[in-house]
Amino acid sequence: MVSVSVVVPVYNEERTIVSILERVKAVAVPGVTFEVIVVDDGSKDQTREILDSRPDLYSQFIKHAQNRGKGGAVKTALGAATGDFILFQDADLEYDPAEYHKLLKPVLEFGADLVMGSRFIAPEYTRVFYFWHKVGNGLISFIFNILNNTTFTDTYSCYLMYRRDLVAVQDLRSDGWEQHAEILSLAVKKAKSLYEVPISYHGRSYDEGKKIKAYHAIAVILMMARCALFR
Repeated sequence: MVSVSVVVPVYNEERTIVSILERVKAVAVPGVTFEVIVVDDGSKDQTREILDSRPDLYSQFIKHAQNRGKGGAVKTALGAATGDFILFQDADLEYDPAEYHKLLKPVLEFGADLVMGSRFIAPEYTRVFYFWHKVGNGLISFIFNILNNTTFTDTYSCYLMYRRDLVAVQDLRSDGWEQHAEILSLAVKKAKSLYEVPISYHGRSYDEGKKIKAYHAIAVILMMARCALFR
């Protein structure tokens, strides 16, 4: 059996949190067990109360007294995780847990250490989203590939799954949006077998709650360079 810790950082997601966790709970992949670790990062809406009322939807529910940012929530969840693999799941509905089987196929069949879900390699569907987000993602992926001699098409996809022992939580220095680049950079250094699989994408607009902004790319690129050159 392969065990997977699904890490779900949450901040003000009262509209979607139950739906996404119900979808996670519905996932069944032969040979795989899941633990779901939800970290509420000081939500100011009804997210916490909703989660308190649905303990059937998670294995662990951890609450931050104050907002520490997505990276802080991720660190907390990683510290509590016990699975062989880590899999990130955003609390919105942009990514569909029904596609976990795609991510797990390279692990189960080829012994992959790291699998990235890509929105750009023949997905079943992709909601049309912001042009400059795609340009920024392409630039980030291009720089990452140069620095790490890889061929990823979508380095800033939410669906990153990696063997837990590739990255020690105490080695993570970032709490910002660049933490994803830090985790991927450190994992790639140790992973021997890397795969990418197509995933669908139902991106949301800023009016619907999207949080990442264009200026976050600066910190991401600097983090990738630091990891490649100095760590």
